[in-house]
Amino acid sequence: MTEIITILELLRPLLRPCELKTLTLIIEATLAMTGRVTMLGISRWTEKGGSYRTIQRFFNGTHDWSKLRWALIKQYLSIKGAGRVWLIAGDEVVVTKSGKETHGLAKFYSSIQKRPVSGLCFLNLSLVNAETRKSYPLVVEQLVREEVKDTAPKAVQKKAKKGKAGRPKGSKNKNRTEVEFSAFQLQLQGCIQQALLLLGCDIKPCYFLYDGALGNNAGLQLVKQKGLHLISKLRHDSELYFQYTGPYAGRGAHKKYGDRMTVERLTDQYLRLKTVEKNIETCFYQVQVWHKHFPDLLNVVVIVKTNLKTGMSAKVLLFSDDLGLAYDKLVDYYRLRFQIEFNFRDAKQYWGLEDFMNIKEDQVSNAANFSLFMVTFSQLLLPQINGLDSDSILDLKTVFRARKYTRRIINSLGIKSDGFLMDDRIFQAAEIGRIHSKAA
Repeated sequence: MTEIITILELLRPLLRPCELKTLTLIIEATLAMTGRVTMLGISRWTEKGGSYRTIQRFFNGTHDWSKLRWALIKQYLSIKGAGRVWLIAGDEVVVTKSGKETHGLAKFYSSIQKRPVSGLCFLNLSLVNAETRKSYPLVVEQLVREEVKDTAPKAVQKKAKKGKAGRPKGSKNKNRTEVEFSAFQLQLQGCIQQALLLLGCDIKPCYFLYDGALGNNAGLQLVKQKGLHLISKLRHDSELYFQYTGPYAGRGAHKKYGDRMTVERLTDQYLRLKTVEKNIETCFYQVQVWHKHFPDLLNVVVIVKTNLKTGMSAKVLLFSDDLGLAYDKLVDYYRLRFQIEFNFRDAKQYWGLEDFMNIKEDQVSNAANFSLFMVTFSQLLLPQINGLDSDSILDLKTVFRARKYTRRIINSLGIKSDGFLMDDRIFQAAEIGRIHSKAA
């Protein structure tokens, strides 16, 4: 309990005293509880002052969770030391829900179940440290409005009627830096702006990481408008062209596009690395190429994997608008985007992102934001617990559950637990279920 209060002191300027007290009780209960993390479940594990009505009032309120998370992240940075390279990574997470009354309920594609499911979709931006390779949730918003849900990458799209092939008669050339964003892209751009305002002068991220949903010109332009470089993925069948290096024809505009880029045309001058492991040959090529839907050159890394036994091959196209970014950095930064999936895993498995049963708008927003707040809070809390040398959330919950049980037993015997439990060895007998053994 002492460690929780110490960390939450950082949030005193951002919360009213009653809200801070309730949040302390909720966090202590969530760390110790078993079963589903719902408002009723939390109230059953809270100490005095944490009734069900109190928990309801807290989740019915309005809280600026982004500022609360950023306050914790800044404290974490002051303890561990700020890294030199910081990235912002984004992705959507789908939460399955039944019923018909939950705010924002719609059909979204679940990559876990590999089919559309009825549920909620949340857009999350996380701050990623390239040195420690850890991700910290920062901004979370629900995809709610109908036009946003219809244009979200994981939304179930309705089949559109096909128009006539080719360019419309009388159409003129357009400036490809001036694009019209979809409702989802506008919301994503607003989240990026919110994240940059939170970071202020403390951290200056250079790159924004996202999956193939931003592998288009509109996605690139919305990121560039916020002063960041995009690192994303193109379709494997994208039409890319080498720069034209031939002679000038003597009339008209200079030729821009050369031969179309294919794996067969990637010569050794573009090869950066080749590895062979378990009969799988992996080649990394880096090339600056044109795409007819993008206004500027793209820095593309082509990853080609070939099965030496069968001869079958596959390729992945990663790209960035930063032409000076080395191939290994581009690949490594894109891999760091997966750290956000660990945030989603912990939020669903331990902190109630998959469990909450709230249906109203504010309650749904608070429940989702609280679960991702606990992801950041637990990362900050883990180093403060004596004997926890691992990053196991299960061990963290086991320790706090042992403390709660031990205090209840000692108090039931009429002994004041505050002085009796100063020695941490008292808790060891109740710490059953830990994965990692206690440090000597």
